[in-house]
Amino acid sequence: MKKICFLVIMTIMALNANAQATPQAAPKAPQLEFALQLRVTLDQAYSVGETPKGRRTVIPITGGTFEGPKLKGTIISGGADYQMANGNRTEIEAIYSIKTDDGVYIHVRNCGLICPGTSADGRPSFYFRCAPKFEAPADSKYAWMNNALFLCAPDFGGQQGGITLNVWEVK
Repeated sequence: MKKICFLVIMTIMALNANAQATPQAAPKAPQLEFALQLRVTLDQAYSVGETPKGRRTVIPITGGTFEGPKLKGTIISGGADYQMANGNRTEIEAIYSIKTDDGVYIHVRNCGLICPGTSADGRPSFYFRCAPKFEAPADSKYAWMNNALFLCAPDFGGQQGGITLNVWEVK
């Protein structure tokens, strides 16, 4: 019995060593599918000041529009982008609602990061990415948004007094 256990252990160790020695291909990355573009209008930012967690800034959301292959509508005034700067990074949490052209309200909570950096050619740049979460009515045609992950990146070109957010669904 001891010989059988010893042989089993040796076989498992040999198989494990072979598995570790064989290089494996990198896993396939998830695909992204464009979901929508939000053109958000903003009011003047104000600072709460230094808090125990960092410097708090609030940027009121005053409205805007959004459009994508499966939905279109307006951004409801009254939300805000809450930013917490601490050292070389700023954490973002924007909370607001959107209304589709067919009258459905969807809650949005968009969290992300802004970090300074340097581009490949040595110029100053920054990392700015967010992961919005959508809460749509479960009985609506937008319920698919409740069961997916999303990524977004800002685009500052051409948006006077606001920001454009391009959003992709992770497939």
